[in-house]
Amino acid sequence: MAASDLAGLTKGAKQAGMRPVHLWNPPFCGDIDMRIAADGSWHYMKSPIGRVELVKLFASILRRDEDRYVLVTPVERVGIQVDDAPFVAVEMRVEGEDGARSLSFRTNVDDWTTAGPDHPMRFETGASDGLKPYVHVRAGLWARLSRALFYDLADLGEVRAVGGIDMFGVASGGCFFAMAPAAEIGALS
Repeated sequence: MAASDLAGLTKGAKQAGMRPVHLWNPPFCGDIDMRIAADGSWHYMKSPIGRVELVKLFASILRRDEDRYVLVTPVERVGIQVDDAPFVAVEMRVEGEDGARSLSFRTNVDDWTTAGPDHPMRFETGASDGLKPYVHVRAGLWARLSRALFYDLADLGEVRAVGGIDMFGVASGGCFFAMAPAAEIGALS
């Protein structure tokens, strides 16, 4: 896709208004040379996209299809590469205590999501970078928590029995999100 095609995609995104991307099913037009790096930065043709408003615009038309991430407008759908998760959680807000606690996260594109039944958290063990925390943002799109937020999150952790095993995790929105067996948590930090 040439730069003029990117301009067309940008124009289509701007005209889309509220962007109900889950309702659109335009034809797939192939992959473009756009990538979201693991640190949340967006790149087009191997160059960083420095305009924050343009990144937010593209993020608003991002969708996870069954086998790929796509940017979708009412008239076209193009595939892009995502190295890890499409977003990075960069700020956390804690409200309430214990059973009434809610954890809200702001992403690098200024979306807020509150962990709970509709926005679960998950934790994966990385090969070299320990435990990797994620929070669901919308429609199959996840944000990986920044390392600094992960430390703040771990400070809120507690041990609860889950299926007869003591698990270390965090509570938010009436849910408990287990990170790891309590006996193993020291080895993951």
